[in-house]
Amino acid sequence: MPLSACTILGVMTPNHANPPLGIPVVYLVDDEAVVRDSLAWLLRSRRLLSEGFAQAEAFEAWLAGRDLAGGWPDSPSCLLLDVRMPGTSGLVLFDRLVERGLTQALPVIFLTGHGDVPTAVATVKRGAFDFVEKPFSDNALVDRVEQALQVSALAILRRRQRQALARALAELTEREREVMDRVVAGLANKQMADELDISVRTVEVHRARMFEKMAVRSAVELANLLREPAA
Repeated sequence: MPLSACTILGVMTPNHANPPLGIPVVYLVDDEAVVRDSLAWLLRSRRLLSEGFAQAEAFEAWLAGRDLAGGWPDSPSCLLLDVRMPGTSGLVLFDRLVERGLTQALPVIFLTGHGDVPTAVATVKRGAFDFVEKPFSDNALVDRVEQALQVSALAILRRRQRQALARALAELTEREREVMDRVVAGLANKQMADELDISVRTVEVHRARMFEKMAVRSAVELANLLREPAA
């Protein structure tokens, strides 16, 4: 059964059900066909889907057709990326992905030759998930891929949580927002009524409607929900 955002994050997600995550995909960008084919076979042996690209330019062209602003990727994904390729190098492609804010939901694992290790270490410091030196251990590589896919899944679920929270907050009336702020601050209904110059019964009505829209049952759940999720 697919894990929900609530299961992964341990918090409630407001009011809008999140669809299950899609099937994980590993993207392969390497100019050597034999490397792409062997990686694809290796991933299939662990029941992982993959899609290969011979050039960084081809992958960027494919990305141009994705709805990046709308939340791509929407299924756990990672990128196996060769450092040295004709044309645009893996390092340049990585920098462009970082600039577009894609490397949290699309962790990058560099495939490097021995001479590229210092460069690869530097890219990890800039946010790459890892680097694997050629020739690599099949099991070790796929283990890291699976770990990267877990990181991707968590990033996607956190993004969905932030989006759902923003939608829920947008549905609140001004008065419900005022009540919500005071609930989070720990005020009792009588204190809220005095501050807002309304009756306690009216506070209770606004509070109940606010709880319903935010899909919470207590002030504690509300405070946990409003705590900024980790990026």
